[in-house]
Amino acid sequence: MLTLFHSPRSRSSRIMTLLRELDAIDEVEIEIVDITRGDGSGRKDPRNPHPEGKVPLLVHDGVVLWESIAIIQYLTDLFPEKKLAPSAGDPQRGRYLSWLAWYAGVVEPVLIMQAAGLSHPYLDFTFRGPGEMAERLEKALTDSPYLMGEHYSAVDLLLHSPFAWYPAATPDSAVIKAWVERCGKRPSLQWTADFDARTAAAA
Repeated sequence: MLTLFHSPRSRSSRIMTLLRELDAIDEVEIEIVDITRGDGSGRKDPRNPHPEGKVPLLVHDGVVLWESIAIIQYLTDLFPEKKLAPSAGDPQRGRYLSWLAWYAGVVEPVLIMQAAGLSHPYLDFTFRGPGEMAERLEKALTDSPYLMGEHYSAVDLLLHSPFAWYPAATPDSAVIKAWVERCGKRPSLQWTADFDARTAAAA
């Protein structure tokens, strides 16, 4: 049995979008929980087994998974039919895993530091900065519409998500902006937006 602990309009929304892309939404029980949000609203929900009260959290037959990157990798392996990720043994598997890790290790820290106005040589050396992040994305997208090539994948879903959520953070690059717009037209995103709107209204 699969259960996703989800809070509308949060980081777990991209997991809902992924499940829709995988045609697996009907195979997962969705538990709506509250979370503490950046503006001080919400609360740590005792129904949520995540030790920090965060989402997403996935439980599969008693096995608990947390962190978006781990959940994305797990679900794309569990539901391979839609080919949103290269399978083990595929020559592109390493590239796929590297993009997932790069998001967690570089993109999120860089965007958070940028939003907070933080700058320090140690931070820049470790995580790089917005310029280097934009350069990496632009280089990957210059000759192909998506990060893995000609086809949309789970790494596009993940890496475009912060720019869709906060457009002001999008690098000033026509190539990157076109990619964000392209990813944003996926029907699965509108489905998730509608689901979250209905769920929030019913709360």
